[in-house]
Amino acid sequence: MSKQQKQLRLGAFLPGAGQHVAAWRHPQAQSNGALNFEHYKQIAQTAERGKFDAFFLADGLALQHRPGAEGRTAFGGDFEPVTLFSALSAVTERIGFIATASTTYEDPYILARKFASLDHISGGRAGWNVVTTGSSEAAGNFGLEAHPIHAERYIRAHEFIDVAKGLWDSWEDDAFVRDKETAFYYDPKKIHQLNHKGRFFSVRGPLNIARPPQGYPVIVQAGSSEDGKELAGRTAEVIFTAQQTLEDAQAFYADVKGRLAKYGRTPDQLKVMPGVFPVVGITEAEAKAKYQELQDLIHPQVGLALLQGLIGTDLSAYPLDGPLPDLPETNDNKSRQALLIDIARKHNFTIRELYQWIAGARGHWTIIGTPVQIADQLESWFVNDAADGFNIMPPYLPGGLDDFVDLVIPELQRRGLFRTEYEGTTLRENLGLSRPVNQYQKVLAAIK
Repeated sequence: MSKQQKQLRLGAFLPGAGQHVAAWRHPQAQSNGALNFEHYKQIAQTAERGKFDAFFLADGLALQHRPGAEGRTAFGGDFEPVTLFSALSAVTERIGFIATASTTYEDPYILARKFASLDHISGGRAGWNVVTTGSSEAAGNFGLEAHPIHAERYIRAHEFIDVAKGLWDSWEDDAFVRDKETAFYYDPKKIHQLNHKGRFFSVRGPLNIARPPQGYPVIVQAGSSEDGKELAGRTAEVIFTAQQTLEDAQAFYADVKGRLAKYGRTPDQLKVMPGVFPVVGITEAEAKAKYQELQDLIHPQVGLALLQGLIGTDLSAYPLDGPLPDLPETNDNKSRQALLIDIARKHNFTIRELYQWIAGARGHWTIIGTPVQIADQLESWFVNDAADGFNIMPPYLPGGLDDFVDLVIPELQRRGLFRTEYEGTTLRENLGLSRPVNQYQKVLAAIK
């Protein structure tokens, strides 16, 4: 089957009031969206109506104070995503739920149990966005004096994922017989103790919940540093990335896909889904006006604070209308810092112009135009080996999602690029990913 005959995958990245840093101030946005379950219910059902593969949420483990913009940002109170998704799974049927959780600050046993529970509650629609936590602000909430260094966080992440998978395999798929006549609730021969002892973790197991319906929740990763790409090549089934041009996206796509073979994996086992910030209008002029309306709502202190948080450097001593200075390498969001420096240099942006550029998409791809113009650009990346799909980032909610579902999705469907009905009932089935075989059953099969 040719690439043109395949269909792209779509995630919906739907935080609170929307993606733009000033989204909560938009006249039609839900300013309290981050803690409004009815709002989340509405947008989850809209995304499912649009046949999105998954609803994705990022998450952090510290309040983002944004020094210099105290009290002005909408980063002050969000639901824990697994908890929220458990509730949303009860009011949806097919859309998947990808929740972010940290390998640096969480515990493998608790995380494995939490995601297995979400997968059971949702009927096989859970995904885990693996992060090592880019922000150093979390360290103080977990008894640490300093944020672990970048390389160490990724070494720990590899072991963490291995432990989680081992725990999800604690029970074979048919272990729970629940036979009232024989009084066997489960078959003791089909339960396995992990007994993991590694550099970072010592975990006995087994996990005290049955194997997830999907075998493992879909493993998602978002790092684009060298360490991040290697982790994705070994473990990820979906990778979210921030790319600005077709050429850069093609290079990234070839890079991560090229890492799979050494881990015994094939290119179709990893879906590359760049982030896209679409501003949709019936006309191009209307789309540009919508975008400018949001840009005009950016408070300068908020824009500067956002930029400083993403590049890990205090810029308060530099003039807003001067160039971005040379920056020391950060221990936090390394790949995002490199991307933003590259954007600033390519466009000769001032500090103000750079924070205005990232206010909506945080360095992801911004497309402003009509449904046809947006579909044209998505199709170009898809058919030219730059993406397997996209993580859509509506500028404000619910209106930005409504625009995409009502205007862009039909255009993609008309071109045969996107589904009109879900292929299956699980997130894996809809993404075209196979269900992993229990590792203990693999060993038994090899012995036989």
